[in-house]
Amino acid sequence: MTTFDLLFFNVFHHYKPTQKKKANTIALFYISALQCSLLLLSGVLIALFLNEMNTVALSSGKAWTLFIMASIFIYFKNWIQYSGKKRRVLNAKKNTKHQPQHYNIWVLWAFLIGSTALSIILLMA
Repeated sequence: MTTFDLLFFNVFHHYKPTQKKKANTIALFYISALQCSLLLLSGVLIALFLNEMNTVALSSGKAWTLFIMASIFIYFKNWIQYSGKKRRVLNAKKNTKHQPQHYNIWVLWAFLIGSTALSIILLMA
C-alpha cells in the first residue's frame, strides 16, 4: 500500500461511522485535492527555479492548462481506484496488517491546507 492509500483509508475510516454514504466521497475528495495540491506545489517550485535560471520552458497559460488536465486525470484515476473492488481489496489488506497507522484527521486536513497555502504564497512571489 502506498502512502496515499493509507491517507485515503484514514480519512475514510474517520468519516465512515458518522457519514456512511458520503465517507467515500469525502475521502476521494481529500486524496484528489492533496495530490493536486502537491502537483501544484512541485510545479510552482520548478517554475520558480526555471525563472531564476532565466529559461522559458512553458508559457503560463500552457502550464495552467497542463495542471488542469493533470488534475482531472488525478481525480478520475482516484475515482476508479477507490470506488470499486480494488478499494475493498486494499481495505482487506489494510485490516490484516499488524498495526495500522492512524493519523489525526485535523493534521491530515491541515497538511492539505498548508500545502495549498504554500503553493499560493510561492506563486505570488
